[in-house]
Amino acid sequence: MTSLLHPARPAAKGSAAKGSPAKGGAAQQSTGEQPAAARRTLRERARYLRWLAWPVYFFALWRYIADNGVPYQNDLVFCWLIGALIAAAVHSGHRFGWLRVLRDWLPVMGAVYVYSLLRGYGAHTPWAVHWAPQLAFDRAVGFGQVWTVRLQHWLYTPGHPHWYDYLATTVYMSHFFAVFVIMAALWKRRHDRFTRLVAFYLALTFAGFATYVLYPADPPWLTAQNGHLPELTRVVSDVLTQSGLPRAGSLFENGSRFDNDVAAMPSLHAAYPMMLALFFWPTAGRKLRVLLVLYPLAMAFSLVYGAEHFVIDILIGWLYAAVVVLGLGRWLDRRAVRRAARAEAAVQEAPVQEKISA
Repeated sequence: MTSLLHPARPAAKGSAAKGSPAKGGAAQQSTGEQPAAARRTLRERARYLRWLAWPVYFFALWRYIADNGVPYQNDLVFCWLIGALIAAAVHSGHRFGWLRVLRDWLPVMGAVYVYSLLRGYGAHTPWAVHWAPQLAFDRAVGFGQVWTVRLQHWLYTPGHPHWYDYLATTVYMSHFFAVFVIMAALWKRRHDRFTRLVAFYLALTFAGFATYVLYPADPPWLTAQNGHLPELTRVVSDVLTQSGLPRAGSLFENGSRFDNDVAAMPSLHAAYPMMLALFFWPTAGRKLRVLLVLYPLAMAFSLVYGAEHFVIDILIGWLYAAVVVLGLGRWLDRRAVRRAARAEAAVQEAPVQEKISA
């Protein structure tokens, strides 16, 4: 009965020994070469995919910009950033590196999209839109005149941007990608710092959203349109229009009911640079600290000069950033200490339990 389970093995050995050793050797050689050839083919295909990753990414980005304009809103920048990380993962040769990108970044991307969708609801709340408290504060710190009006009177020439207008526009536009690029660098080098910065970013973003709902507020340019300030120009919009640079609008906000012009308090444009400054300050060297100071100040100037925010919006944004980084950071540190203590206790209890069981 057992011979019926393996009927061909003894006969194959005998026939090979008696009849045709050359034929058997050729068969063994061919079966040995086929897996090797298949492995070489797979390696060649993988190598082609690695070298094609970046060209395909940049070609797709080029076609998108040609058809839609430069992506500068949070949601679009985030999509292309994740695409770049996936291209980098494929190029590095790690078989499942792109899955790690999706695992770590899709939750962040989802939160950004949820914020983009929810942000517009701040413009549809039953509460009145505020402008008088901000205007009164700015007149107090401006010695009777709002700083936006004063700066534009001194510096701005409508229709004829100066070099500092382009610089202010560049600083303003950095809001849409600077945090994400820094997150990507930390994700590559310091994953623990990446998760911490993501926590700060999400907490600060949704704290801002909650305030937009509870306290809808006009920015200076809209306050001027409503007749409460002299005529003001949105410098960034004017400079970009003069440059002729095509821009791709947000997937959710521009031209839709999710657009929100009364989300000025606090200024997240000001809050994010301050968050980065407080986040990196403890470990930064002297040169980096200079940059960490200059970036929030440059952003604050660009926002006030460009009529995007009152001074009080910026100060409240800085306050939110400080509360999030220092308060949430302290809570995360305490939680990490408790986790480490529990892990150490578990390690110490393990030998005792082994002795008891023995």
